[in-house]
Amino acid sequence: MASNIIRGAVRVFGTVAAVQTPRAAKSSRYITATLFASGGVFLYSSYSRRVDAAQKCATLDTSSFMAEPVTELSILEGNPNDMKTKMELLIMRIQSEFCHALEQEDGKQTKFTVDRWRRHNPSEGGGITCVLQDSETFEKAGVNITVMSAPLSKQLQASMRARGKELPEDKQFTFFAAGISSVIHPRNPHVPTIHFNYRYFEMQDEDGNNKHWWFGGGTDLTPYYLNEGDVKHFHSALKSACDRHDPQYYPNYKKWCDDYFHIQYRGERRGVGGIFFDDLEADNPGDVFNFVKDCAEAVIPSYIPLVKKHKNDAVSEAERRWQLLRRGRYVEFNLVYDRGTKFGFATPHARIESILMSLPLTARWEYMHQPDPGSPEFKITEVLKNPRDWV
Repeated sequence: MASNIIRGAVRVFGTVAAVQTPRAAKSSRYITATLFASGGVFLYSSYSRRVDAAQKCATLDTSSFMAEPVTELSILEGNPNDMKTKMELLIMRIQSEFCHALEQEDGKQTKFTVDRWRRHNPSEGGGITCVLQDSETFEKAGVNITVMSAPLSKQLQASMRARGKELPEDKQFTFFAAGISSVIHPRNPHVPTIHFNYRYFEMQDEDGNNKHWWFGGGTDLTPYYLNEGDVKHFHSALKSACDRHDPQYYPNYKKWCDDYFHIQYRGERRGVGGIFFDDLEADNPGDVFNFVKDCAEAVIPSYIPLVKKHKNDAVSEAERRWQLLRRGRYVEFNLVYDRGTKFGFATPHARIESILMSLPLTARWEYMHQPDPGSPEFKITEVLKNPRDWV
């Protein structure tokens, strides 16, 4: 800014010198001062207008994302304080950071395949599915984003009424959903599987009334072999994120997680838990958003150290076989109980490839398999049947 003013002043002085005559020498000092001031003010004003215009035309920096956002940039830029915008930009960032962290742990410099897709009706949005398969460290790693707006089916309306939402029967509803969902199936059975999902949902009827919004999500760990230090590290990272907002969040959402990831007909949990919550609302949506942001940002520090620690551990054939059996239980939960999977199947024109992204490449089922008492495999199953407090 200062350099523009100086250049303007030089041009003003040059102009005065060119027109000055002996008879005007006295008055020229006044003219020079006046033109210096007016020229500087004009140039400063012009410069400020250019800066303001540039700021208004500035675009979001999407260079670090795995792909361009699902929503048009002009819409995101025009609504920076809208919760839909804030959530989409958050999940885009989390997806990118987590994918890059996983890529760094792979010895073959493998990169995620990035699939940016649209729904059957492109105006309803779409998603970005990032998948890494058959790499050195990860047998299958998926990090998926969905951002969509669509009519709320009668089946989904009934489901939400059952969860306490007041939706008049005679109204048609539309919804907006933005979320990130990831499942990582490592190759080494001493590296746990991790799952996390964070989402924002809002809906309203055709008249713009009966509005509802809420957040949901969580992060949980499914080890094949029990390493108590690893589990304590994982839970400590989640507890730290929760405690920054409410000391009751971690114990409440830890219990919710243990209860939710329960394969009832087997009497065991899917893993060693973590946190889980749904239908989370508050007087100030920003408070809940900040909590969700902290939980999502805790994924990398909770998990990547475990990958580094165990990805090169020696593996026996028996350990690999046990890993495949436990993956079978993972598949059972996702197809029978998981709320997100059910929501996907109930959404018209659902994208099956993205819904089933969480399933592993390989799994195993054996009739009436029971681990030997006292074995490492028996130890983890006892924990799955009787959840512990880890921190």
